[in-house]
Amino acid sequence: MSETRRKLTTIFSADVQDYTRLMQADEERTLDTLNQYRDAMKRLIEAHAGRVINTWGDGLIAEFSSVVEAVRAAIDVQNELAGYNAKRLNDARMLFRIGINLGDVIAEGDDIYGDGVNVAARLQASAPPGGIVISSTVFDQVRNKLTVGFDYLGQLSLKNIEGGIPSYAVRIGEDKGLRPQRAPQSGQPPLHDRLRGAQTRAQAQPLPFKGGRLGVLGAIAAGLAAINFLTWDGYFWAAWPLLAIAALAALLWVRTTRLDRFVALLAIVGSVLLAINLITWRGTFWAEWPLLAFAVAGSIRWFTRQRSGVRS
Repeated sequence: MSETRRKLTTIFSADVQDYTRLMQADEERTLDTLNQYRDAMKRLIEAHAGRVINTWGDGLIAEFSSVVEAVRAAIDVQNELAGYNAKRLNDARMLFRIGINLGDVIAEGDDIYGDGVNVAARLQASAPPGGIVISSTVFDQVRNKLTVGFDYLGQLSLKNIEGGIPSYAVRIGEDKGLRPQRAPQSGQPPLHDRLRGAQTRAQAQPLPFKGGRLGVLGAIAAGLAAINFLTWDGYFWAAWPLLAIAALAALLWVRTTRLDRFVALLAIVGSVLLAINLITWRGTFWAEWPLLAFAVAGSIRWFTRQRSGVRS
């Protein structure tokens, strides 16, 4: 039986945001990405004199003898993984949340147990995707030793942790010097709650153009069509301004979606050429050649992005 002892250590806990959704979308790609990202994390953790204790599912637990090196490792991990994700499509990106705590734990063989580990796991669950949250015990040790900033999150209420934990979010990618942040004023929610509320309000806002400019364009198009029919003399002159309005509306609509801009532009230009061919029809379908070229270019673009989304 392994010897059981207590020790003070820095616990590093990480897991994947929306792992279930990623697995449902593409199991093989998700497992391949997870292994690649976890290998990078292990390499960076060991480079900072840390030790990976356990990996299970989409999670990882590591420990460090140095609090400073633990935070440095977390920053390096998030920066390197951000570089990997920048080369992938949005739905293929894998974002880790990291929590770090300094606490007294029970060590048995190569494993560690206790509230110190639980706190790190709860902090990790409170971190934003791609972010790092640390406990006040970690902050007190690194506040004057790292050139990064911190945001005070207040007394985070953590499951099964009585009284909550004063916590801080690490500002990744900044070099403004570390300075302790003031606690929120009385009656003001913690920063992470305010950010979450702002994100919710932003998502609730209507998309630009759809209810504004698109509506105006639709009204103008209807008015032109009505005038043409009311003054009908055998010539549908409104076809040209209606085509221009439709092309402009399509361009505005593309700006409100996540469609590939290049492919969408090809589709719009191709549709305009097809409409011109039909409006000026003289028995020749001349639009087939540019449409074929656009289809080939769009297919190449789509397959290229699919390949880059599967592997970095």
